[in-house]
Amino acid sequence: PTPHPTEDSRIKRTIGNRDQLLAYLELSSFRKHLSGLPRGRALLIIAILLTPFINACSTRPLEPYSTDTPPLVLVPVSFAGVEDKRARFREIFCEILEERKTILPDYRSCDEALTRVGAEPPGAGRGVELGQSERRLVAAIVPGIGWDCFEGWIDPEGSGTRHVRQFGYDLVPLKVDGLSSSSNNARQIRDAIMQTGPRLGESRLVLIGYSKGIADILEAVVAYPEIRRFVAAVVSAAGSVGGSPLANHIKQSQFSMVRHWPGAQCSPGDGGALESLLPRTRKNWLAQNRLPRDFPYYSLATCPQPERISWILKSTYRKLGGADGRNDSQVLFYDQVIPGSTLIGYLNADHWALMVPIARSHKFLGSTFVNRNDFPREALLEAILRFVEEDLAASAK
Repeated sequence: PTPHPTEDSRIKRTIGNRDQLLAYLELSSFRKHLSGLPRGRALLIIAILLTPFINACSTRPLEPYSTDTPPLVLVPVSFAGVEDKRARFREIFCEILEERKTILPDYRSCDEALTRVGAEPPGAGRGVELGQSERRLVAAIVPGIGWDCFEGWIDPEGSGTRHVRQFGYDLVPLKVDGLSSSSNNARQIRDAIMQTGPRLGESRLVLIGYSKGIADILEAVVAYPEIRRFVAAVVSAAGSVGGSPLANHIKQSQFSMVRHWPGAQCSPGDGGALESLLPRTRKNWLAQNRLPRDFPYYSLATCPQPERISWILKSTYRKLGGADGRNDSQVLFYDQVIPGSTLIGYLNADHWALMVPIARSHKFLGSTFVNRNDFPREALLEAILRFVEEDLAASAK
C-alpha cells in the first residue's frame, strides 16, 4: 500500500518543524498508517522522519561548554595504562577469517575487516589454535540503547551462538531495559548473572558490552562485587566507555519514540538511557569509580574508513566528525577504550555493522539505506573468545 495523498503531504509538511513532527508521531492515525505497511517500508518512513531531527546539524558545539567534568587529557593509550595487543588479535582473527570463509557469511579479507591505526606492533608469528576450547568460556552480550525495541524486527538468527558452540564456547544474551539508565541495567545484569552463574560449573563469563552495554557492565562489576567470581573478562565492543557527544543533542522523550517501532515490545524503563550516555556522565563515573582488578578488561573499537559508513548513518558520522573524523557514526574511536585495558583492535565497521544485522533480514534496506551493514560477526565472536582464552592462559603461567 502507498500513503494516502493527504497523509503523505502532511508528512512532508511536518519535516520542517520538530515540534510538529513529535506531535505527529504520537497520532493514532500515524501509527495506524504504519501498521498497514510492510515492516521494511514502515521502518523507512520512521528512519527518514527521525534521522534529521535526532541527529540534526546544530550551531551548538558537539560538547557544550561545561565545568561539570573531571579534568581531562587526551593522550596515547600507553599513557592511560592500556596495553597494545592488536598484533596477536590480528593473527587470530585473520586465521579464523581465512579458515571459515566458505562456511560463514559476510567474509572479508583481514585487511578489509581491520583498520590499522598508527604503528601497530609486529605479530609474534605463533600458530593459532582452532580446536576445542579448554576453558569453555561463555560470552554474555549486553546490547546497546533501545535494543529491546528493535530486536523483534531485526530477528537475530542466532548464528553466532551455533558457530561458537561447535568449539566448546557458548553465547547467552543478558537482557536489559533499552531505555533505562546504566545503574538500573547494572542491577538487571547482577540479577541475571546471579541466576546463571551457579549453573556454569567451571565455565566463566566473558561480558561483552556493545555501545551503551559496556557502561551498564562497568557499573555492574563495580556496584555488585558478588558477581565477580563468575566473570573471566570484560570486553568493550564499540562501547560507549566515555559517552557520546551525540547524547548532548537529543532528549530522552525524543529517542523514546522508538517505542512506536513496528513490532516494538519495550517499556519506557526509568527514562535514564541518554543521561547515561552523556560524556560528562561517563567521565565523572570513571573518575569516581575504580574498576575491580579481579579479571582483565579488553577494548575492541570501531574505526571505519569513510566509505564503510552506511548511508543512513552518514549524517551522524559527519556530525561527530566535527570533533574527530575517526568515529563509527555514534562514538568517537578514543571514547571506546576502557582505561587500564588491553587494546585488541580497531574494526573497519560502522556502529550498526558490528552488532545489528539489519541487512541479513531486510534485504532492501541492506542494499539501500543500511548499505554497509555486512561484517563477519560470527568469525569476530570466535576470535574474541579465542584471544581472551589464550591471554588468560598466558597470564596464569
